[in-house]
Amino acid sequence: MRPTLPVVGTAVAALVLAAAPAVAAPSTDALISEVYGGGGNSGATLTQDFVELANKGAAPFALDGFSVQYISASPGATTQWGVTPLTGSIAPGKTFLVAQAKGTGGTVELPAPDATGTIAMSGANGTIALVSGTAPLTCKTAADCAADTRVKDLVGYGSAAVREGAATGALSNTTSASRTAGDTDDNAADFTVGAPTPTNSKGETPGGGNPDPDPDPTPGDKRIHDVQGVTRVSPLVGQKVTNVPGVVTGTRATGDRGFWIQDVTGQDDDPRTSEGVFVYTAGTAPTVAVGDSVLVSGTVAEYRPGGETGSNQTLTEITSPTTITVSKGNPVPAPVVVKNVPAGYLPAPGGSIEQLPLEPAKYGLDHFESLEGTLVQVDDARVVGPSNSFGEVWVTVNPDQNRNQRGGTTYTAYDQPNSGRLKIKAVGTLPAADVGDVFAGATVGALEYTNFGGYTLAALTLGTHTSSNLQREITAQQKQAELSVATYNVENLDPSDPQAKFDRLADGVTTNLRSPDVVVLEEIQDNNGATNDGVVAADQTLRKFSDAIVAKGGPRYEWRQIDPENLKDGGEPGGNIRVGFFFNPQRVSFVDRPGGDFSTPVQVVKKNGRAALSVSPGRIDPLNDAWANSRKPLAGEFKFRGRTVFVVANHFNSKGGDEAIHGRNQPPNRSSEVQRGKQAAALKAFTEQIRAVDKGANVVLAGDLNDYQFSPALKTLTGDGNLKALIDTLPAAERYSYVFEGNSQTLDHLVVSKNITRFSYDVVHINAEFADQASDHDPQIVRARPSTGDANVDRVVFALEDILDCLES
Repeated sequence: MRPTLPVVGTAVAALVLAAAPAVAAPSTDALISEVYGGGGNSGATLTQDFVELANKGAAPFALDGFSVQYISASPGATTQWGVTPLTGSIAPGKTFLVAQAKGTGGTVELPAPDATGTIAMSGANGTIALVSGTAPLTCKTAADCAADTRVKDLVGYGSAAVREGAATGALSNTTSASRTAGDTDDNAADFTVGAPTPTNSKGETPGGGNPDPDPDPTPGDKRIHDVQGVTRVSPLVGQKVTNVPGVVTGTRATGDRGFWIQDVTGQDDDPRTSEGVFVYTAGTAPTVAVGDSVLVSGTVAEYRPGGETGSNQTLTEITSPTTITVSKGNPVPAPVVVKNVPAGYLPAPGGSIEQLPLEPAKYGLDHFESLEGTLVQVDDARVVGPSNSFGEVWVTVNPDQNRNQRGGTTYTAYDQPNSGRLKIKAVGTLPAADVGDVFAGATVGALEYTNFGGYTLAALTLGTHTSSNLQREITAQQKQAELSVATYNVENLDPSDPQAKFDRLADGVTTNLRSPDVVVLEEIQDNNGATNDGVVAADQTLRKFSDAIVAKGGPRYEWRQIDPENLKDGGEPGGNIRVGFFFNPQRVSFVDRPGGDFSTPVQVVKKNGRAALSVSPGRIDPLNDAWANSRKPLAGEFKFRGRTVFVVANHFNSKGGDEAIHGRNQPPNRSSEVQRGKQAAALKAFTEQIRAVDKGANVVLAGDLNDYQFSPALKTLTGDGNLKALIDTLPAAERYSYVFEGNSQTLDHLVVSKNITRFSYDVVHINAEFADQASDHDPQIVRARPSTGDANVDRVVFALEDILDCLES
């Protein structure tokens, strides 16, 4: 679906394909040339179903008394043919457009139809017949319909039972069946499936066929800056404009097809109004070329990527266009060089910003909006978010804004999302690019607003990709007397993943993390991954991972975890992701206390005057609503050199449902924070239970908390000073373990009790900054000297351990 603000209703229908042999004798004049039933459905651009007829004969073909009829793919005893009576005629070599039912989606109207019906066709499978007469057909099989002399032509598509020869392929909300040549009475041979191209008897198409044989090449009374206006929403939205002048600066023949035009003679002096705009041609590839001077007529629309109910802003465009080409080969306007946009991000009125006048000198995203549709240039663009499989990469136009040591741009506060970030969407092949790489020289393209990231440079030319040779980090070697605890989100790991993924993750554990004593794992899936069949055990997943670590020269890790209740912990449906522990039994021992299952809460008990767990491993408060459809924390009791360490594995609820930081509502609604706040409170309450028994207990909270170091959830955990988030010990620009939309940020955390004072901490950057990733998260590790619970004893023990470490080194 491609919704826009001025869109009116659309087709609910869809088409269906048939399933059995031949029909009417081959037609030499009138026949069915195209069928489409996805109009108005989800993902459709056209609002309406249609049937297109054509005349292959040398004389006009009269349609009076004829009808177009439709039947579903598998007609039953009570199924009837739907009928649309026809009048008029089809000129030789021309087409005749019959519009059918509308749905609620889509953004592009059909060209003016020559006839209109109300049949709701299937978008995938069905049969259309051109019939001499208006009485409904009664045939329900291919053979019976072939014998009915009223059938002039017939097309079955998808799984249709009624068809000529073999049915043509199944259709979709974005594809139609179009005749490729004449009529051989074999639908599969005569038709091909592709983008819908409805054309009426005047030759009009949604992409701008010119119905006027003698168009007026005079510019109308509106210019592009009138269309764009001084706010994010056009003052002309929903209105028709005529002969808006511009020069074509770029074209796009795939995806959201269309072309960009820019005014070169009638600009105003208002920095808020853009002089460029996108002309959307829907399913039709643009026929104009760069350098064409054109006059465009159509309807002004505001397209909201992701749907009208979402939080994204909109892209101003001209839809359902007709285009007059005045001249060709004109010079293209010089691109606007974009650099050092204002550091302010967006105004924050406490609601929608869409009607606020732009302030391009004050806010970075207002600056981008004032150039929407304009040809822009970014010089020596430094990559701040690695390239992805969609041909996208994030760069910055503010090279010094929150720059970290590895070339990224760090997100340091809610009100500082780094205004200089800009997504580049390559028209051609995008080279694999890592954070810190540079596209040297000029990257040029049109500026637009898209889903997943907001302001985007639709690059027509890319600068020269220059690698920064970013290296994957290797953490420091721990000392013998140090307990090392790491956290690693392994991104939906299950046995069906390629061995290469297990090997990459294992190499990260053994080489980059140097085989920690304890590894807290997130996103371990069950033994058959996303297959939803009730399986919850994950022993095969963990064993395959453990084996891969051994193969890489690492220790034979043992593991502890608790199988979740089926489908209760969120994540990929059927995957049953959970948290768990790997531990090296040569370095640390796990205190097993049976009784823990998915619903039994772990309690803090007193044993020999010290805190202990009632079950180990055990889930923390698993029946608390805070953990609904989310992973439950797993507590484990470990022994290291005679000292007890409580480690809690965590994976808080995701940010799904939060509004985009670049969206229309400012500040954005972060609705997912509510649940994480409750989760943090439950986790904090558990740590306070430990403190109530033993204030000197060693506690390590580890995992993917899905929130920033400056978030309310982290403040709930650390606000009283009894726990400290180790990410805060790093310089502000280095606090990240994840890269999203060009923002280096932290979602993963290691949080320790305040009595752990001897430690070193590291975020080990091996994934998030690279186009080639084993996971989308970077692991973290802390190397610590657990406390004995007595500060005086600690001083002696630590001193002795320091001496032993020196002797061993």
